Amino acid sequence: MISDGALALDPLVVGVILAMTLVTVLTKVGGFWLLRRIEVSERLEAGLSVLPGAIVIAILGPELAAGGPAEWGAAGIVVLVMWRTENILLALCGGIGAVVLFRALG
Repeated sequence: MISDGALALDPLVVGVILAMTLVTVLTKVGGFWLLRRIEVSERLEAGLSVLPGAIVIAILGPELAAGGPAEWGAAGIVVLVMWRTENILLALCGGIGAVVLFRALG
């Protein structure tokens, strides 16, 4: 392990992060390559357009279902910010901030 004060880097961890980065880039590039070579129907395009939201819900849904008042309050903030701004990134950032704040207060 390389250690320099507060910063310690394990070569295995760095290697795993680099491998995950490579796999992520190859997946994105492969997806773009594939989509350029096939004709995308309106139905497929509609499905791909809602995929990011579906992934977020699939990841956060179980956390919300098992959560308490802090998580439900943060979900309300997310809905409110999304309704007012229609910006998913801003809504998610607001939700993260809200759950941290609500957990600290509770």
